[in-house]
Amino acid sequence: MTNYYHQYDLPKDVQFEGDLAVDTEAMGLQTYRDRLCVVQISDGKGDAHLVHFPEPKFDAPNLKALLNDETRVKLFHYARFDLAIVQHYLGLMMQPVYCTKIASRLCRTFTDRHSFKELCRELIQQDISKQQQSSDWGAATLTDDQIAYAASDVLYLHQLREELNRRLVREGRMELAADLFACLPARVKADLAGWAEIDIFAHT
Repeated sequence: MTNYYHQYDLPKDVQFEGDLAVDTEAMGLQTYRDRLCVVQISDGKGDAHLVHFPEPKFDAPNLKALLNDETRVKLFHYARFDLAIVQHYLGLMMQPVYCTKIASRLCRTFTDRHSFKELCRELIQQDISKQQQSSDWGAATLTDDQIAYAASDVLYLHQLREELNRRLVREGRMELAADLFACLPARVKADLAGWAEIDIFAHT
């Protein structure tokens, strides 16, 4: 496995095959306050590409073209956050999407443990370190530990999707999952418009 580090955009000659695992790192969890710092991408073949934004310069035409390719499913863990921050800072809504957290909640109803670390441990026997999760992603350059951590967040999403899909089919919830994934862009647009903390479908 090789982790490739880039600043501000992907090189033009980088090639990916098929669906893309995507994750982001930011200065925090508040989209309007905490800017986008890193976008990680993998096609599930063992390598990861990290695009780092040490300053808020988000032109990135090659990265945007790839993320905007609707022939590729984009795989996430907790897609709601990543879709929102990419929409806000890169100006595009990624579609179609697959969210391993939603899939897990639909087929692993015996537990309330749906973190990426837990899914990797239980479903594919990978122990993921979260030590760098709260580090400074806006630094001038990333450390080797930060790069390894960020890469690990996309290297296993294809495997997780495969195992979660088996369970969704077993439980008869694959169609429901697909419908919920399709709703994510609308949910994110509502989040960005001010309804993030409100259940807009609630009666009261």
